[in-house]
Amino acid sequence: MKLLRLLYEGKERYGKMEGGEVHLLRGNPFAKLKEGEGRLGLSQARLLAPVLPGKALCIGLNYRDHAKEFDLPIPTSPVVFIKPPSALLAPGAEIIRPTQSRRVDFEAELVVVIGRRAKDVPAKKAFDYILGYTCGNDVTARDLQPKDGQWTVAKSFDTFMPLGPWIETELDPSNLAVSAYLNGEKKQSSNTVNLIFGVPELVEFLSSVMTLEPGDLIMTGTPSGVGPMNSGDEIAVEIQGIGRLVNKVR
Repeated sequence: MKLLRLLYEGKERYGKMEGGEVHLLRGNPFAKLKEGEGRLGLSQARLLAPVLPGKALCIGLNYRDHAKEFDLPIPTSPVVFIKPPSALLAPGAEIIRPTQSRRVDFEAELVVVIGRRAKDVPAKKAFDYILGYTCGNDVTARDLQPKDGQWTVAKSFDTFMPLGPWIETELDPSNLAVSAYLNGEKKQSSNTVNLIFGVPELVEFLSSVMTLEPGDLIMTGTPSGVGPMNSGDEIAVEIQGIGRLVNKVR
């Protein structure tokens, strides 16, 4: 099921995509969703980011080819940093280049959405705690990112976490094509089979450190091919089985 969050008639609502239409729902995905009243086309509402996370846990260097791209060693445990909720950006909204940076890069990523509170969850039970998956763009001010870690500043500007277009709840994340297109030209192309640490292992590791709350995100890392975006560019993240997240740059 594709769950989405939208602004319709001045109110934030949840819905599900079915047969090319949005079926409005009542409630929220982290409590109980009920069938709502009415159907509409996507053009009748404005898509919002599909979830409002308390925290977004991001995994760096989680594809071997990406680590090689930056001449960095393969991690022996997940490299973790956090993006703040203020970086969240809706599908179709503009990524704003900050004045402090001369190079802002795209990074296509599979994003895990936590469905219920998780603490010390073994990998074999990880999927019991996942609501679903969405597309993400770990936008990065590359010239502000030091090689020795401490990436928070480079990754946390407002609009640096585009997310969407919806959450796919029925998906096996172990073998999905992940791509990025800059102005229609494919720049990134890989598959989640190439992740160093897969989704179950990430849930196990992160939940051993901190409690994961409903709506929290795990951004699983990006493959090779990252590159700069300039004002006026359009960047699209496409993940097999989920859909396409499109944003422009200003």
